[in-house]
Amino acid sequence: AELAARLDAAEARLAAQAGAAEEAEGEIGDLRRRLAAALAQKQAAEEAMSDRDDIRQQLARALAAQRAAEQEAEEAMSAAEERAALLATARRELAGEEEKSAEAQRRQALLNQQVAALRSQLGSLQALLDDYKEREAAANVEVQSLGRDLNAALARAAAEERRRRELEEAEARRLAEEKARLEAEKQDLERYRSEFFGRMREILSGREGVRIVGDRFVFPSEVLFAPGSAELSDGGRAQIARVAGLLTEVAADIPQEIDWVIQVDGHTDNVPVIAGARFEDNWELSQARALSVVRYMADELGVPPFRLSANGFGEFQPVALGDSPEARAQNRRIELKLTER
Repeated sequence: AELAARLDAAEARLAAQAGAAEEAEGEIGDLRRRLAAALAQKQAAEEAMSDRDDIRQQLARALAAQRAAEQEAEEAMSAAEERAALLATARRELAGEEEKSAEAQRRQALLNQQVAALRSQLGSLQALLDDYKEREAAANVEVQSLGRDLNAALARAAAEERRRRELEEAEARRLAEEKARLEAEKQDLERYRSEFFGRMREILSGREGVRIVGDRFVFPSEVLFAPGSAELSDGGRAQIARVAGLLTEVAADIPQEIDWVIQVDGHTDNVPVIAGARFEDNWELSQARALSVVRYMADELGVPPFRLSANGFGEFQPVALGDSPEARAQNRRIELKLTER
C-alpha cells in the first residue's frame, strides 16, 4: 500500500512537471515571437533611419526587450531543465520503485510458496499426529484387552500349575505306592523263588545233569535231547516233570498280584548244523528245543501257558569260551528261570 501511494505521488509530480514544461515552452514561443517582432522593428528602424533617436529608443527598447526576453527565456529554460531533471529523477525513482515492487512481488510469491509448503507440511504433520493419536488410542484399547487377556491367562496358568502340581503329587504318591507294591512283590517273588530253588537244591542234590546257577536251572542239552534233535527224551521229560511239579506246589502259594513266569531259554554250541538237517541253523534249533520244553510243561504237566516263555539264542550267548569239547558241552544247554513278567 505504501509503495502504491509513493507511485501515485511520483506520477502526480510527473504530471505537474509536464504541465509546467508545456507552459514554459509556450512562454518561450511567445518570447521568440516578441523577439522576432523587435528584430523586425529594429530592421525597420535601421532602414528608415528617419528618426535616429526614436530608432535608438526603439532599439534600446528592443534590446531591453530582447535582453528581458532572453533572460525570461533563460529563466524559463532553467525552470524547464529543472522540471526535466525532476521528471528524470522521478522517472528513475519510479523505475527503482517499480523494480523494488517487482522484487517485493517476487519475494511475496516466494513467501506465498513457502507458506503453502509449510501449510502442506503442517497438514501432513497434523494427519500424522491424528493417525498417531488414533493408533495410540487403539493401542491403549489393545493393551487394556491384552492386560485382561494376560490376567486371565495368568489365572488359568496358575490354576493349571496348581492342577499340575496336584496331579504330579498324586502321580508321585501313586508311583511311590506302586514302587512299594512292586518292591513288596519283588521281595515276595524273591522269597518264593528262594524257597523254590532251595527246595530244588534239596531235591536235586547229588543228581547228575542238572545244575542250579544263580537264579536258574541249567540242563545240559544231552540230558534232555538227542544230538541235533528238538524232541524231549524220556529222561528229559522226567527232569522237567520234577521241576514242574515243585513249581506247581510253590505257585499255589504265590499271590495273584505277582505276575510270575517261567522263562525257558535254549542255547547251542558254535558247531554248524549239518547240511540237510531238519533245522536250518543253531538259532532255529535252540528255539525249537525251548518250545518243546514249554509245550511239554503246558500240554502234559498242566502249567498255565501264560506263565511260560520260550526263547532261542543259538550260539550267541555262550557261558564258556573256546572250541574245546568241554566248552561246547557247557554252551549246549536249556535254562529255566522263575521271574516276573
